[in-house]
Amino acid sequence: MRWYGPGDIVELAHIRQAGCSGVVTALHHIPVGEIWSVEEILTRKAMIESSGLTWEVVESLPVHEDIKKRQGNYQLWTENYKTSLKNLADCGIKVITYNFMPVLDWMRTDLRYETGSGALALRFEKAAFIAFDLFLLQRPGATADYTAQEQEDAQSHFDSLNDSERSTLLNNCLQGLPGSKDHFTKEQVLSLLEGYKNVSAEVLRTNLISFLKEIAPISDENNLQLAIHPDDPPYPILGLPRIMSTEPDAVEILTAVPAPSNGICFCSGSFGARGDNDLNGMIERLGDRIYFLHLRSVHREGNGNFFEANHLEGNADMPALVTTIIKLMRSENRAIPMRPDHGHQMLDDLHKNPYPGYSAIGRLKGLAELRGLEIGITEMLKDNGVWR
Repeated sequence: MRWYGPGDIVELAHIRQAGCSGVVTALHHIPVGEIWSVEEILTRKAMIESSGLTWEVVESLPVHEDIKKRQGNYQLWTENYKTSLKNLADCGIKVITYNFMPVLDWMRTDLRYETGSGALALRFEKAAFIAFDLFLLQRPGATADYTAQEQEDAQSHFDSLNDSERSTLLNNCLQGLPGSKDHFTKEQVLSLLEGYKNVSAEVLRTNLISFLKEIAPISDENNLQLAIHPDDPPYPILGLPRIMSTEPDAVEILTAVPAPSNGICFCSGSFGARGDNDLNGMIERLGDRIYFLHLRSVHREGNGNFFEANHLEGNADMPALVTTIIKLMRSENRAIPMRPDHGHQMLDDLHKNPYPGYSAIGRLKGLAELRGLEIGITEMLKDNGVWR
């Protein structure tokens, strides 16, 4: 399970009780771009191991915005990143998850969407997001990104909200970095967006490839696996480019930098928010470069809207995905670290204030379902106790 550090209301003891063998976490208290020292890494690792768990996967080692734009002090931040990678390897960390999404690395318009069961889920509604962009953020030039019908729908949605609901929408869309309950301000986001006005998808992709060519050699030397997380949601927002939304996106990055360390974090929820992504086929075709798995499912509602479904529901065929993953691990004689993702807020957690999507009980439910699938499918694939 993902753990957000000492400030997380989900304690390490809770994660161990859930049946996990390890956690994925990060040093969220260190400013983006600064070096993760061996001392800081070992302190966090000792805390985790004292609870009977292991730490071998980082999620995430964030990439400074200057690197994404290849502007400002990007060379300094790149050297710092390389030092952090070496330090993590020296401390026994094996997988480094990161993303290359500009400014906001995930977006949801509703953090407390009530499902049919009464549990709460994360949801993205396009009309609500456009209303945020046009009328709350008031991004210059935003109207050029939307059709007349989309603007009309957004206006209707905005008009239906009272002041409190508008404030909630604004706060939801200005969520800070993972691991922080702070929010961006409108002014901060508009300033950051201004810095990307000349960064197209082609430029951003070129910058990612350049960055990977810088960090892959040290990752290869230290037997690290770099796992880039797909865009969430997997299409452009706020006029920003997205370059890890589809299978061709992933193939282009993996082909451009064929280093053994260069791989992906396969998130079935992020890729699954697009109906044109063939999740099972992507695992089959990209499998040898999948170094980390986020297993979750979304329910696509049409028109770009979706919400986080239960792990065995929604649009992802989870039994098929787990079957393909088991066969992949068996054929390559390796284990791929996996975690459940974005569980529903339910039961006693309804009265708590967890990080959005990371309450304990909903993720425990997802973990139990996924483990049950794995065990059942593994046994099914055997014939009289022999793998077939």
